[in-house]
Amino acid sequence: MYQTDRGSYKKQETLLQMFWHSCLGKLVVLLAIIGVLLLIAHFTIPSEDKMRTEMIDNIRQCIEANDSIQTDDLDDFVANIGYIFTHADSTVNVEIMSRFNKYNRLKYYKHTFHSSMHVLNNFRPEGIRCGIGVFGLVIPTINFNDLLLRDGPLRKDYGKKLIENMYVPDDYIGDNPNLKPYHYKGNPED
Repeated sequence: MYQTDRGSYKKQETLLQMFWHSCLGKLVVLLAIIGVLLLIAHFTIPSEDKMRTEMIDNIRQCIEANDSIQTDDLDDFVANIGYIFTHADSTVNVEIMSRFNKYNRLKYYKHTFHSSMHVLNNFRPEGIRCGIGVFGLVIPTINFNDLLLRDGPLRKDYGKKLIENMYVPDDYIGDNPNLKPYHYKGNPED
């Protein structure tokens, strides 16, 4: 039997639909979206002034929130996320901030798609990243242990030996046995 509508149940796809359903088409669309995001990121890099003011505010919050309990990395991450949306207390501890300004220095780096701020001090002269600026936001990565707020020796009695052995006098080394070099003279059975 001959059917006149044979093949009409198939839907004819347009060229655009065929391109979208292919792997190459999805890859091209994904790369286009990433390109647009990178272009937006390039034009919304925070300026040095904005990064500096935001990081000073975030550092003040980090100093205010610090207590004697040492937190873990998850607590630091949650606190840093909270610093994005909050501001430091209006009452500033002038003594601590003057010590921060005396022993630490902030340095701004502008990259292609983001910017970063680093804290430089005598403890970390190469600097450690304390904030990232992307899409107009300043995201802090500050840790209280990265800041230098006082100066002095790391331990008392700086010139003293770390380990003192009180049981063995320093001049006694022990008896050396009379060692003679061993020379191989061949197999004794030969």
